[in-house]
Amino acid sequence: MLDHFRMFADYNRWANRLIYAAAAELTDAELRESRGAFFGSLLSTLNHILVADRVWMKRFTHEGDTPASLDTILHDDLSALAAARTAEDERIIAWIDGLSDARLSAVLTYTPLTNPTVITQKLAPTLGHFFNHQTHHRGQAHATLTALGRPSIALDLAYFLRTEGSKWA
Repeated sequence: MLDHFRMFADYNRWANRLIYAAAAELTDAELRESRGAFFGSLLSTLNHILVADRVWMKRFTHEGDTPASLDTILHDDLSALAAARTAEDERIIAWIDGLSDARLSAVLTYTPLTNPTVITQKLAPTLGHFFNHQTHHRGQAHATLTALGRPSIALDLAYFLRTEGSKWA
């Protein structure tokens, strides 16, 4: 099970690099243009993914800052956002690398930002949600890029496994 989550941490970093490289080709106006994604623009969507990752990592590690809202704009320019994304991806990988099977089976208790109800569940399925959430919103980022006329990006896990993630295949 640990290798499964290590693979997803590597995949997450790889996919984020591809999305950010494509985003770097956009004009500032295109980055900020709402194209119907849940958080509107590509810049807002990429901020949300980082916000959610920080919220979850605070829950997991009890370290780091927790934004007050899921639509917080942490960085208003792509360069600073990309640097923060890279740092967070490395933080995620380092934390996952330090997990044990016992920790995956342990429970996590937290309170969602959007609903003040205490939740208690095992860490492993919560990590599944953590990585699935990133993939979900990267899909919205991808749709925004294609709506802006940019080429489609191959972000499939299978493609990752056939290329940079071959050690997991």
